[in-house]
Amino acid sequence: QVQLVDSGGGLVQAGDSLRLSCAASGRTFGYHPMAWFRQAPGKEREFVAAISTDGVSTDYEFSVKGRFTISRDNAKNAAYLQMNSLKPEDTAVYYCARSNYWPPQRDPDGYDAWGQGTQVTVSA
Repeated sequence: QVQLVDSGGGLVQAGDSLRLSCAASGRTFGYHPMAWFRQAPGKEREFVAAISTDGVSTDYEFSVKGRFTISRDNAKNAAYLQMNSLKPEDTAVYYCARSNYWPPQRDPDGYDAWGQGTQVTVSA
């Protein structure tokens, strides 16, 4: 059973940057597209970004396009989310997730493994 461990969250000010990391166990990491979701208090979990198995193709939710960059290092079994120009509305718990599909699904039900989440709080 794969384990995903999210890290890198924190409390920052608007305009700051953060880099989230997702460390995966096992030997199949490179065979799966990966994604990041987020969930703010009282809201549903929403898609943020996804990356193909080879890292060549990416997809972003409209509000983060141009500010966030998803990447992966298959040799290290890791995925990343570089978040720049953070806004208060980016405040949420961020989760990495493993997929079996590309193009990526925006529905969380399409993902079969999840990290535990890492809190990102952006103050105005």
